[in-house]
Amino acid sequence: MTSTLPATTSEAVRRPGRWLALAVLVLAVLLVAVDATVLGLATPYISEDLEPSGTQLLWIGDVYSFVIAGLLVSMGSLGDRIGRKRILLVGATAFGLVSVLNAYATTPEMMIAARALLGVAGATLMPATLALIRNIFHDPRERSLAVGVWGATASAGTAVGPIVGGFLLEHFWWGAVFLINLPVMIVLVVVGLRTLPESKNPDPGPWDLISVALSLVGMIAVVYAVKEAASHGLDWGAATAGLLGAAALHGFVRRQLTLPKPLLDMRLFRRRGFSGAVLADMLTVLGMSGLVFFLSQYLQLVQGRRPLEAGLAELPAAVGAVVAGLLAGRVARRYSVRAVVSGGLAAIGLALAALTTVGQSTGYPVLGAALLAVGVGAGLSFTVTSDVILSSVPKEQAGAASAVSETAYELGAALGIAVLGSIVTGVYRGFPSPAGTPDGAHESLGGAVEAAAHMPSAAAGDMLASARTAFVDGLTLASGVGAAVLLATAAAAWFMLRGQRLENSP
Repeated sequence: MTSTLPATTSEAVRRPGRWLALAVLVLAVLLVAVDATVLGLATPYISEDLEPSGTQLLWIGDVYSFVIAGLLVSMGSLGDRIGRKRILLVGATAFGLVSVLNAYATTPEMMIAARALLGVAGATLMPATLALIRNIFHDPRERSLAVGVWGATASAGTAVGPIVGGFLLEHFWWGAVFLINLPVMIVLVVVGLRTLPESKNPDPGPWDLISVALSLVGMIAVVYAVKEAASHGLDWGAATAGLLGAAALHGFVRRQLTLPKPLLDMRLFRRRGFSGAVLADMLTVLGMSGLVFFLSQYLQLVQGRRPLEAGLAELPAAVGAVVAGLLAGRVARRYSVRAVVSGGLAAIGLALAALTTVGQSTGYPVLGAALLAVGVGAGLSFTVTSDVILSSVPKEQAGAASAVSETAYELGAALGIAVLGSIVTGVYRGFPSPAGTPDGAHESLGGAVEAAAHMPSAAAGDMLASARTAFVDGLTLASGVGAAVLLATAAAAWFMLRGQRLENSP
């Protein structure tokens, strides 16, 4: 095949230092992944110390995703304009500093605010890392490997987070799990200043603040409406928020179609492969995230595992995702994009279906096998869809396209925690309890464990047994819903990604 790339491209392909630059980029991914996983592990301790209501606990879990989903497109576009290296290093610094605020939160409201600020900082990181990969690695096969390493590091963070977090929780207070972000941030900034090349769109146009506001209001309002409707039914508040969000997003789309230099080129969605990859990412995370958020609580509060043991118990998912992510590009070229993505999604769906059989005393082999299948499926699917999204756009638009991918991920996470988390919470709240049970016991399982310490032993034992049964019932119901979502998404991806191929080397 005759290369159509300019001569400078071949020089860029061979540019020494690109793999060291990738190592710096994946540190940023590790920063975000570790933060996301340690929160689930620390939730029982946060519940005990800050005493949040059930609704506040869900907000602590998903406000980060709400804010980051609302800002990702804007921050990705800003990186295209002012420089991806610059926004990455500024964002990493802010992420580390705000982590300290999370660590020392003293009330549920302060914790929610700190998580929201962390979302603002986090919105700068993920689009910048993928966009820089798109501009550093011009060879398609090298780029596939780089994206695989990027995805594998995110998965490794899900293993490192619970293990390191479990160790810290057993030896220090819960705030220590957020302070581990600081050394990673320092290394990233110091090394990144020297090794990362700067890149940006040479003709970006102005950063349209009206579009930024419409995107932020629209995303947050829609996700809030879904969360409230799932928790309390479709009332006037949820309906109003949903209509406001839909109107803002409609205005955002119309404005992007009329601006000469939009924040996000909406014409990208006319490409079936691009749209299929984005939809697959969003629905996959939606089906998984609510379950994952509550799994750490199941391992600790239902099965009685210590934090470090619970972290190690979740290791198969990360191992499976790392291995699958590194092989995904090669497998997709040998077979097809749709076979790999649909197969990965089906594997996750079947694993979640298996978890509908879980009880309080389910043995670890069943849990470990299901987690391994989830990891392998996610590693295959996310790596290939990220590669499809990046290769679908010119490198000048890499930041905005990467932001779409990450927005789908974060929106799926927020919706998953809102919908599936609300299923778990709704089933749990109705558990029968003996007379004298504090109201806080019905807000969360962590609250029930705390309340049991102040009740007579016989009543406490009955209350905890009932609470754990209700929690597991909610968890299995949420697993079933997640399985249905994943299997339907696998079928949709099979049709939407028909004919889609990854690029080969020039």
